[in-house]
Amino acid sequence: MALQKINPTQTEAWQKIQSHFETMKSVQMQELFAKDNNRAEKMHLQWNDFLVDYSKNIATQETIDLLLDLAKKVDLKDAISKYFDGDLINQTENRAVLHTALRATENAAVMVDGVNVMPEVFSVKNKIKNFSNEVISGERKGFSGKQFTDIVNIGIGGSDLGPAMIVEALQFYKNHLNVHFVSNVDGDHVNEIIKKLNPETTLFVIVSKTFTTQETLSNAETIRSWFLKSAKQEDVAKHFVAVSTNIQRVTEFGINPTNVFPMWDWVGGRFSLWSAVGLSVSLAVGFDNFDKLLKGANQMDEHFKNESFDKNIPVMLALLSIWYNNFFGAESEALIPYTQYLQKLAPYLQQGIMESNGKSIGRDGKPVNYQTGTIIWGEPGTNSQHAFFQLIHQGTKLIPTDFIGFKEALYGNKDHHDKLMSNFFAQTEALLMGKTEAQVKAEFEKQGISDEKANFLLPFKVFSGNKPTNTLLINKLTPESLGALVALYEHKIFVQGVIWNIFSYDQWGVELGKQLANTILEEIVTKKVQQHDSSTTFLLKNYLN
Repeated sequence: MALQKINPTQTEAWQKIQSHFETMKSVQMQELFAKDNNRAEKMHLQWNDFLVDYSKNIATQETIDLLLDLAKKVDLKDAISKYFDGDLINQTENRAVLHTALRATENAAVMVDGVNVMPEVFSVKNKIKNFSNEVISGERKGFSGKQFTDIVNIGIGGSDLGPAMIVEALQFYKNHLNVHFVSNVDGDHVNEIIKKLNPETTLFVIVSKTFTTQETLSNAETIRSWFLKSAKQEDVAKHFVAVSTNIQRVTEFGINPTNVFPMWDWVGGRFSLWSAVGLSVSLAVGFDNFDKLLKGANQMDEHFKNESFDKNIPVMLALLSIWYNNFFGAESEALIPYTQYLQKLAPYLQQGIMESNGKSIGRDGKPVNYQTGTIIWGEPGTNSQHAFFQLIHQGTKLIPTDFIGFKEALYGNKDHHDKLMSNFFAQTEALLMGKTEAQVKAEFEKQGISDEKANFLLPFKVFSGNKPTNTLLINKLTPESLGALVALYEHKIFVQGVIWNIFSYDQWGVELGKQLANTILEEIVTKKVQQHDSSTTFLLKNYLN
């Protein structure tokens, strides 16, 4: 069954939120905290080793209640059931959306077209486990009998961003294998990677569902040509494996069919790291840690599926995001993890969020008359504090921000970690409280600054505060907690898409540029420019001259 088609703006709940917004748009959070010393006690969620403090938002309990009512009015509960039950909610592609099945327990029953897919899921997991163990232990060797030292993941989009983010995030847990990622069709990119490699000790993982993606296949063919300068054609089978559904194309490439790891139509690319697309993760950190990643995600799945909305982390974060996007007019959200390990989390979620919810047509086939997908961006703290925090603190834009921090440092350096976390806590307080004229004047007096200089500097040194943040405080960065964190944001995407009445799991907007690129490539190769707009024609002729 498909998702319901309910325009949220036509609901009574939306109208009530709009009226409430008129009373809230000028409210200062400082006043809300001054009136209620227990605000953080009331406005936080605790789940496993996650503490989510959402008290630093321009919201009262009435705000939360109205947003929760909106979730009920669009029948979010029904949508969640259909999501987990394998209904064809990706209606434009007539597919289920079941990345959650990839991390479900073995005894679960997840039906697609009347067939339980879990035996097949676990069959592939066992194949990943056995293959990873053979490579890591050195049992599986290259053509010259040497053990593998390097892994190269060749993919793009979800076939690259997810595995690359996870491998970076779990560097602390990595084994002796060095994992590299080739994605961009830019030839300089692939050549920079292969110049560091020994063909005798490198394993290549080609990730492409159709085995036709231009960027991936171009890179794979370039790498194969480089490899064959040192090896024979039959050696390709020992050094190249594929994650794909196109057995014929894979076999033609020279890959042994036994080294093909299948994918499924009911897993979207940007949510596929939990599948065989995560093979490079399993190779980098070992299958046991890959499995822990899946288990952490599954625990978040169960929380999202079963918890009441008022205690449900993905639901609450999604509703607050809608509050700012659709009522305050905030166009972007920042994501600031206070760990260098998560430096690729924001780029990963850019695809997840903006490719999923960057839609302007509702599920009823009509243009929407309200804002949908938010722009997501960010960098790790404290680096980001020295880069773009000026804009968040004193700029003209409202930028709700998620702060993600961990109680424990993996290497146990308490001095460094205390300094890191002091910034983590200080920034959300500074964004909340700001700095008043009186505070600035008191600082000037203490510093002995002249009245003339003080009067000039005063407006530049004042911080208005009242900048909303969510704080996610997690015990430790482990495979389990990382899996739960990524799943949290996946479900936030889902909730927003349901409320906005859009299809979150197609990506037709990616196709047009690809189609035109194929046409233009032929023109570049033949040096015969066809009919284009005058700008493109001008640029193509300039490129060809």
